[in-house]
Amino acid sequence: MRQESKLLSTVLFILMLSGCATAPHKMPPIETRTIVGGMSHTVKSGETLWSISKMYGVDLNALVRANSLQDSSVVNRGQVLLIPGSARQVAAPRYSASYTAGNDSFVWPVNGYVLAPFGSKIDRIRNKGVDIRASEGANVKASRSGRVVYCDSRLKGFGKTVILDHSDNYQTVYSYNSDILVRVGDIVQQNETIARVGRTGRAKEPSLHFEIRKDGEPQNPAYYLSH
Repeated sequence: MRQESKLLSTVLFILMLSGCATAPHKMPPIETRTIVGGMSHTVKSGETLWSISKMYGVDLNALVRANSLQDSSVVNRGQVLLIPGSARQVAAPRYSASYTAGNDSFVWPVNGYVLAPFGSKIDRIRNKGVDIRASEGANVKASRSGRVVYCDSRLKGFGKTVILDHSDNYQTVYSYNSDILVRVGDIVQQNETIARVGRTGRAKEPSLHFEIRKDGEPQNPAYYLSH
């Protein structure tokens, strides 16, 4: 059980697939492991209570109550959390494939022009990334090499979304897609096509919502992308 917990604690944002548009892929099906009853999770850099709750498929409020937390917005690296819940299946990480972002710079994920820059207001909501106008159906490419840790359409306002983890506390978010071409657990290389431009979520025209996050905090993509 201790070895199993150690393996599972390395997974970021592993979610149950629900209605995710996928395409045939060379990677084999994701292996699953069973969690019985409560277990522990050691918090790593960039993780939040929300991402941990999604990883294990438990209610956020139940996670807060189980750990007697006063502030659900604060979680510290190295903190050990009790994960409540009954037996269920979660995806175990693949160790047969590997990737490294290394010192790769971020590249533009799609060809187009910026509709809404970082920090602008969209429907009175502060933009935590950039919205890029592009042709509908255009290829959305991985800004850096990484592992797919989210592939779904359940984030309100974001539509069909892919999230990549880059192994160095950085993650990138790709939203508003019409189609998703990868699965949770897939390893993708920089410039590999992962989705198609669409107008799902709150998008009013074909565009891509793109975010760069470091330790879970949104960064201004203009500081990372070449012009």
